[in-house]
Amino acid sequence: MKSELMDTLSEHDRLGIAQQFDYSKFSLYSLITQSTAIEGSTVTEAENQLFFDEGIPPKKRNLSEVLMNLDLHNAYQLSIRFAKHHRDYSRGLLWEISVVVLKNTGCSYNTALGTFDSSKGDLRKVNVSAGASGKSYINYSKVEGRLKKWCSEVNEKRKELLKSEEVYGKYLFTFDSHLDLLTIHPWVDGNGRTARLVMNQLQFELGLIPAKILKEDKAEYIDALIKAREGHDPSVFSSFMMALHIRNLQAEITEFKKSQEVSEDKTIFS
Repeated sequence: MKSELMDTLSEHDRLGIAQQFDYSKFSLYSLITQSTAIEGSTVTEAENQLFFDEGIPPKKRNLSEVLMNLDLHNAYQLSIRFAKHHRDYSRGLLWEISVVVLKNTGCSYNTALGTFDSSKGDLRKVNVSAGASGKSYINYSKVEGRLKKWCSEVNEKRKELLKSEEVYGKYLFTFDSHLDLLTIHPWVDGNGRTARLVMNQLQFELGLIPAKILKEDKAEYIDALIKAREGHDPSVFSSFMMALHIRNLQAEITEFKKSQEVSEDKTIFS
């Protein structure tokens, strides 16, 4: 799979796809739209483009879906700044991100163990499971300690990889970091969006083309997460993500080549 990734990235680079005007912006809009779609949003990329660029909200869409996309857009803007400044991961940084991710859709919870507010970035004070038949995530009382350990391990590894040219290893690291953060499940809501954002933030910082999960791949994505977590085998998830990323890059290459052919045809007959 390593050689396939490198060949695909080489072709992507040779064609200059990432150097196209506004590629980064439209790539970001796609990341946001697909991430919220996994959580049930029906807002399209075209609608988000109009919303983010011109402030025109989508019509006939549930307000909570619109706000979910707005919040995630603002969170990505923040995370990209963190990546550019190589800011270390900490409880504080994750708090800053989670506050923005759930600014307009989070809410307060009253439990026997106390009150906490997901819109304020509070860690969960309840135990949660992965669906009706899924295994429980770690006990809420262990979240803070595990999060501190996650930050320490991520900081150590990313500093090492910033000096490396090993692209394949960098991608594996970002996929593993995504899985580990989601396994900790620090918050009562927004874990998926935040874990995908953090994965992309690491990829931005390491100079990688960010990976995304399309809404049509949601079932496979969740299945890979569950199998990796419950089987204690992170390679299940990283292998899935690597194959998915290669597939998405190859689709970009195919679409770019088609668009070039159309442009050439128009030039010939003009």
